[in-house]
Amino acid sequence: MTVSRDAPGIARRRVLSLIASTAVLSAAAPRLLLAQDIGLGWFGNWGNSPSPAPQAAPTRTEVVEGGIARPMLNEASERLMLDAVARYEIMTSRGGWPQLPTPHGALARGTTDPLVPYLRIRLAAEGFLPFQPVQNDDRYDEVVEAAVARFQRNHGLHAHGRLDGKTVAALNVSAAARLETLRANLPRVQEHSTGLGERYVVVNIPAAQLEAVEWGRVRSRHNIVVGKPDRPSPAISSRISELNFNPFWHAPVSIVRKDLIPKYLENPNLFDQLGIRVFDGWDGPEIDPRTVDWTSVAPDRYQFRQDPGGVNAMASVKINFPNKHAVYMHDTPAKELFTEASRYFSSGCVRVEQVHELTNWLLNGQDGWNRKRIDAVVASGERLDVPVVTPTEVRWSYLTSWVGDDGFVNFRDDIYSLDGTGFISGQPVVASRDTAG
Repeated sequence: MTVSRDAPGIARRRVLSLIASTAVLSAAAPRLLLAQDIGLGWFGNWGNSPSPAPQAAPTRTEVVEGGIARPMLNEASERLMLDAVARYEIMTSRGGWPQLPTPHGALARGTTDPLVPYLRIRLAAEGFLPFQPVQNDDRYDEVVEAAVARFQRNHGLHAHGRLDGKTVAALNVSAAARLETLRANLPRVQEHSTGLGERYVVVNIPAAQLEAVEWGRVRSRHNIVVGKPDRPSPAISSRISELNFNPFWHAPVSIVRKDLIPKYLENPNLFDQLGIRVFDGWDGPEIDPRTVDWTSVAPDRYQFRQDPGGVNAMASVKINFPNKHAVYMHDTPAKELFTEASRYFSSGCVRVEQVHELTNWLLNGQDGWNRKRIDAVVASGERLDVPVVTPTEVRWSYLTSWVGDDGFVNFRDDIYSLDGTGFISGQPVVASRDTAG
């Protein structure tokens, strides 16, 4: 069912009468029969609880007091995904849900519009509103606002509760397309939710978020920066083994070739400004980069090392774990990137907002470590390597959909175009690959 907005010759009153008509009810009923038959708890945990107030999409790290939030990946994730696949298979077989036109300007609470009854039908189809017979109710009230905000949060949009173009575009992704996304993610969830243990870290690359989890609850949730589409972050499983405070940064050859040398040729003071020193080989002497013709010399002969400090690419800490892709997690001097909606800027590594909430949790009081001591070491500029006595599981996962324990499905953009390719884990294949950025 496609709604034609402001079609010639159809006045507002005519549209409202069509909404109430038996013909419209009959057209909508096959699509909504499933929600009627089994109840909305089948799609989401509405029950009799009040509608949640709209909230902004997270732009800062959230430390969850008492660890009350449920993680993206846990021991129940596979079962929840299987349930979701079954639900969306039935929904797809019954015709999916209606398509909505883009409103002329965002709709917000307090407005009335003939589109709103169709919006109510669409939200009810996935359980964001309780199912009710179609009524002549074109009010964009607080209930609709809360349902739209919930939908926005579950799709990685700014959860302001208004119906805008981006929200309509997400609402209009077909049930069949959502089903294919769920199917693509089921084996990823199966692999990465196995053997997590009591304490673990999950990086969801498409969501650009990290969760520190203990005893089945989220302790902290962090915005992160992940790899650009042409320099993707890999999907891996490992265990965090060491923290390097105030680290050196050894620039990979790929970044030297693509980024540092071209910028140095434009600005010969660049290395001095960034605290980068050049060495002839890994153990060789330091050289003056001005004595080298960088237009003709292969950069892989040299080591480019950035000293610790405020402009260091890893800033105050590097979080290590064994992996064949030479990637890691780290701090960054570019804190402003964490407020971006699409945080795909790195060369493959993961930058973590408020990273010392995470490092303090990882050390967990070992050998007298606490937040005060971490802050003191960072402030001192001292190079210090600290092994993690109890290595913590870490999973970098490529999840464009997952299911919360409330039954609602979350969707994110397929930023590396991997859905439908059979990708589960490893290094996504792209035209070029850089690491450590």
